[in-house]
Amino acid sequence: MHPVRYHVCERGRDWNVDLIPKFLMANGQLVKMLLYTEVTRYLDFKVVEGSFVYKGGKIYKVPSTETEALASNLMGMFEKRRFRKFLVFVANFDENDPKTFEGVDPQSTSMREVYRKFDLGQDVIDFTGHALALYRTDDYLDQPCLETINRIKLYSESLARYGKSPYLYPLYGLGELPQGFARLSAIYGGTYMLNKPVDDIIMENGKVVGVKSEGEVARCKQLICDPSYIPDRVRKAGQVIRIICILSHPIKNTNDANSCQIIIPQNQVNRKSDIYVCMISYAHNVAAQGKYIAIASTTVETADPEKEVEPALELLEPIDQKFVAISDLYEPIDDGSESQVFCSCSYDATTHFETTCNDIKDIYKRMAGSAFDFENMKRKQNDVFGEADQ
Repeated sequence: MHPVRYHVCERGRDWNVDLIPKFLMANGQLVKMLLYTEVTRYLDFKVVEGSFVYKGGKIYKVPSTETEALASNLMGMFEKRRFRKFLVFVANFDENDPKTFEGVDPQSTSMREVYRKFDLGQDVIDFTGHALALYRTDDYLDQPCLETINRIKLYSESLARYGKSPYLYPLYGLGELPQGFARLSAIYGGTYMLNKPVDDIIMENGKVVGVKSEGEVARCKQLICDPSYIPDRVRKAGQVIRIICILSHPIKNTNDANSCQIIIPQNQVNRKSDIYVCMISYAHNVAAQGKYIAIASTTVETADPEKEVEPALELLEPIDQKFVAISDLYEPIDDGSESQVFCSCSYDATTHFETTCNDIKDIYKRMAGSAFDFENMKRKQNDVFGEADQ
């Protein structure tokens, strides 16, 4: 399930380009999984330097603290005050304490109504829903507000940990994640066979019993795989376009950041889904000195996907070289309980791992019959940098 990495030997480890770029939310589910499993001992993270949002053709830093909100050029003075009130409301909101609700019912009040309550305008709604809560479309507006409030809290709490942005990224790229799990698995007696072709998945009476590779069969009772291994058990759910751009300069108007994320909310460019830009560089040991890798991605909506990401590419000019990839998105057609073949969904266009972690937890529940619950895990968890986890 790991995002593929393309490794070019120019001078040793000059380039490590992730084909599916994603950042980790500092307080998010993947970091908690890495801490719980102690894979963090094999990884070094760097904080991503900034998160930006697109409005009217320009990019602005995403305000996520009261101080930043009051200083931001994204809003007029009165809008800032209303937004600040909204942020305070979200920070204090506790679904178990009705005193914090201020007349909002977490299960029945829609997010549209919450925005209305604080009298927030369309631009502010755009960046709150898409750059803080990280929704890809506007479907969330008419759903109960609790999920959105929790997403904004996650963003703020992640940001509070390291200050510059809520995102982390591993040195040497995302390929370090599966390597970390491989090392850990070996300690616990797991067997890894890397770069092995899968010839056949062997079924008996409708249940999986093994995987055949180069004439040998590895036997199993349960199988976890991504959609590419079982094309007859998945359905197409859309497409994602990703364009990898090599630059010799930081992105304009990002304060020369060595790494950043830019979100282009769909309303700003008359689309249904957001466009994302992830930028990392030589600072993360993924590119040659002085080089930057920016990856623009979005969910495909038309017959001309490249044209759809043009607003993102304009922000990156001049571009030394670009590589375009259009990928089909697949999802499993059943939950795997009959066959014991548990399939993940394809990686979506988002630039963080939250949706992927939800998929992993869903697979765990389908396999084990009960939910994976971080809160009840007995093992002592230490923070990435050794602080006790709250």
